[in-house]
Amino acid sequence: MIELNEDTLSKLPSKIATPSYDRTRLKRGIAHFGVGNFHRAHQAFYIDRCLALPDQQDWGIVGIGLSGGEPLTRDDLETIVGEAHTLGYYTNLITSGIGLTEERIKALKDAGLDHIQLSFQDSTREVNDFLSSTRTFELKSKVAALIKKYEYPMVLNVVLHRLNIDHVQEILEMAESMGAEYVELANTQYYGWAWHNRERLLPSREQLRRAEETTNRFRERVGSRMRVLFVVPDYFERRPKPCMNGLGSVFLTVTPDGTALPCHAAKSLPRLTFPNVKDASVEWIWRDSPAFNHYRGDSWMKEPCRSCPEKAKDFGGCRCQAYLLTGDPDNADPVCDLSPHHHLVTEMVDKASAPDAPSPVVEHPLIFRDRKNSRALSG
Repeated sequence: MIELNEDTLSKLPSKIATPSYDRTRLKRGIAHFGVGNFHRAHQAFYIDRCLALPDQQDWGIVGIGLSGGEPLTRDDLETIVGEAHTLGYYTNLITSGIGLTEERIKALKDAGLDHIQLSFQDSTREVNDFLSSTRTFELKSKVAALIKKYEYPMVLNVVLHRLNIDHVQEILEMAESMGAEYVELANTQYYGWAWHNRERLLPSREQLRRAEETTNRFRERVGSRMRVLFVVPDYFERRPKPCMNGLGSVFLTVTPDGTALPCHAAKSLPRLTFPNVKDASVEWIWRDSPAFNHYRGDSWMKEPCRSCPEKAKDFGGCRCQAYLLTGDPDNADPVCDLSPHHHLVTEMVDKASAPDAPSPVVEHPLIFRDRKNSRALSG
């Protein structure tokens, strides 16, 4: 096995793609605030392709994730943005809108903030506020107007699931009325609280088909005025995503207590002891710690991944998803139809698609994230 690092890139087999540009000449040009679950391996893939183009080496990427849910809860956000701007970073704020007053958006604009992505849960106040367990629809609408007023690109994100996926037409019309240039319809991926609510949130095959058709018709009508991304949920795919481009490959996050993780959800994985930045340097954590090295390479893989020709493409899929579904994070991601556990995924989709599937809200109330539920689930 070849350990993946700067010194061994030239030793990799020719069939594995490696950077065609000089990585030492890259300048960091993109920063993300509130990286969240939207920082995926596909981002690294497309940035790599961009960097291979002539005269495009000013767009090296650095992810700055302000943990805790909503970056605007930090009273030093403007200071951080200002420093990032001084260093030449492209800065991106992903927000629910809570806390983004006109005073703050003006201060962030003055500090050099380049981009804002605003989340909605639905196109109506009733459903938006129910799904978020807050009264924020009117606030989000006001924030959307502020984003336009301060001449930011209008970028909206809506997470889709069984309870709102039939509203895609109305959601897109809402985005159009707000003057959105970009809309991400991101179907729920089943981790964290979504995992505990998966039977309530997983759409049927028919719902997903209708939503994609609606999205495609809308794209044809608006043309280049609005770019609409439709992210299909993992459970409806036949091959797994290259989650985090493989654990320990491109991503490091530090939790509020100092624990360093190779992905946001990695703390749920068994048999790994994650290091803390209070006890070790980030360099040692990244290069030498057992936790960050555990899933590098392919020696940890079981069959069918170990002998699969696609292992260098998808890295066996998501370790957290494999653990949640099979109880063993070393198993192939059950999303893959080559996995012996693929039936666990298809059975859930079949159940959600059954004609007599119960109403998810009436039969099974949602489990919202709050202190009581958090304590109950943590044991």
